[in-house]
Amino acid sequence: MKIYKVQPYSSASNEYILTADDKTAVVIDPSDPEILRDLNKYRLECKAVLLTHGHYDHIGGCGVLFEIGAAICCGEREKDLIFSNDYKNIFGGFTVPRFCITKTFSNGEEFSFCGIKFIAISTPGHTAGGVSYLVENNLFTGDTLFRGCVGRTDLPTGDFNMLVQSVKKLYSLKGDYYVYCGHGFDTTLEFEREHNPFIRNN
Repeated sequence: MKIYKVQPYSSASNEYILTADDKTAVVIDPSDPEILRDLNKYRLECKAVLLTHGHYDHIGGCGVLFEIGAAICCGEREKDLIFSNDYKNIFGGFTVPRFCITKTFSNGEEFSFCGIKFIAISTPGHTAGGVSYLVENNLFTGDTLFRGCVGRTDLPTGDFNMLVQSVKKLYSLKGDYYVYCGHGFDTTLEFEREHNPFIRNN
């Protein structure tokens, strides 16, 4: 499996393109409609989108991908929040791209797209319906866990106590994983267990 980390054009969020066959792809958190440019660069057809949560800087590319037939998926508790006024008004209002949620995931649910196996891990805290995705030895944490930091919890549906439990749930995974974050640099789960000053591994 190949993972392409995309630097978006209009936000500070990270986008990820995953492919196992160099033909079809899964996109995680497409923040910008220009994600199509990157898919075309790699000659990939997006079949599915996985959202870690529904804040505007993680869903901006959903509309264009939905239009070409990609399934749009998120955590089961996040579905109704994505289009809520609470989310729209977080940063002074924004236009939600037109798309529909095709599928939702529950905690621990296993599924496959494009020949890639995923496990959804419910990680609320940054938002009430936040989800992380486990793919082989890779962990996509959205805005739950960052390198040396954690997600903010002062926005609608945020809850610091829930975030603490979610991060500790990730810490409890056996072994080490490469961590792809919603913002900033990549890290490893073992590094965060040992060095993250915000939530300790105990």
